[in-house]
Amino acid sequence: MTYPFAPKQLTFFLTTPTPCPYLDGEMERKIFTCASEDQSAYLNNFLTHAGFRRSQSILYRPACELCSACKSARIPVADFKPSRSQRKILNRNSHLLRLPKPADATPEQFALLTHYLNHRHPDGDMAGMDFFDFASMVEDGAVHTELVEYRNKTGALIAAALVDRLVDGLSLLYSFFEPTLGQDSLGAFVILDHIARAKIKGLPYVYMGYWVQGSPKMDYKTRYKPLEILEPTGWLRLADTQDTH
Repeated sequence: MTYPFAPKQLTFFLTTPTPCPYLDGEMERKIFTCASEDQSAYLNNFLTHAGFRRSQSILYRPACELCSACKSARIPVADFKPSRSQRKILNRNSHLLRLPKPADATPEQFALLTHYLNHRHPDGDMAGMDFFDFASMVEDGAVHTELVEYRNKTGALIAAALVDRLVDGLSLLYSFFEPTLGQDSLGAFVILDHIARAKIKGLPYVYMGYWVQGSPKMDYKTRYKPLEILEPTGWLRLADTQDTH
């Protein structure tokens, strides 16, 4: 792929240390850059493969001085085989209608997000978001981006996922869902459905953000096998990296 800019022209910034939200006692730092509108799609592809993640117009990567637990993770679609419990999740939610939408925030989506945050993450960084914050999250920096809705038979919105399409996969940026339907495992369903979407589209990977070794919050990502993580030597299967540590 040809990039219409020189990466050496990018300006990167480093955040000050803050307490890590995933590992007790650790301090977190990030390196980040801002993507202009004309560079956003190219930068997103280029830097995702270097371990960066998009949030609005910002592309960032962990740059902690004393810890390297955060690893970019992706699922190789062709080799993924759902477990018995994952097949049950797919069957349980097979009635849902998937509706890919442009990255334009709506009050209905915001209402679901607020309900989700109030139940699941009342003390999190996103608690107290207003609609304009939500619109910025969805729309700023959006290039080849969808907000995929999931509706039940009555038409009610019960889950949604903000997704970037990359040259070689789908990047799951954020998902939220009806929190009172815990028995339906909607968060897992959204991931499984995007593995199916990637396969249909002929895309080899689903990008999952960061896996943090030792963090219970991130253990769920290891349920999607095989999982590849980005090491200094390149993308490796998680089992292979654990064998060498």
